[in-house]
Amino acid sequence: MNDKSSSSDSEFEPLPESAIVYRALLRRQWIDETSDLVLLFAYLLRPNEPGLSVTIASVCSPEQCAAKFRNCYGVASIQVGQIRELGLDAVPDSASHAQIVGLPYVTDDRDRAERLADLLAERSIIVWKPRDLIL
Repeated sequence: MNDKSSSSDSEFEPLPESAIVYRALLRRQWIDETSDLVLLFAYLLRPNEPGLSVTIASVCSPEQCAAKFRNCYGVASIQVGQIRELGLDAVPDSASHAQIVGLPYVTDDRDRAERLADLLAERSIIVWKPRDLIL
């Protein structure tokens, strides 16, 4: 399990509960084609990742977030308070970027990892999709 949590070792101020972060949806399989909803796969922690990468919305638009990647199929937003309600946190590691921490790796606890990923996906809203994207 990834036990990194928000602690005083970060040189950046903790994000307020009301802050919004963006998760770039980098795979087609992370979006349900029929409902246009985020799927749990977008929030599964992959091996060797310290946390899930998110962009801080107050310093970056959804379009700017998407432009950072070669292929981006959408950008989802989620409020930091909703992340914390799940016992997780969004810890800044730069002025524009944070990591969602506290998620277990699928290899350590598949059921809990999928449950938390599903809860994060349910709380997410797709705020940007490429105009020419046909799923």
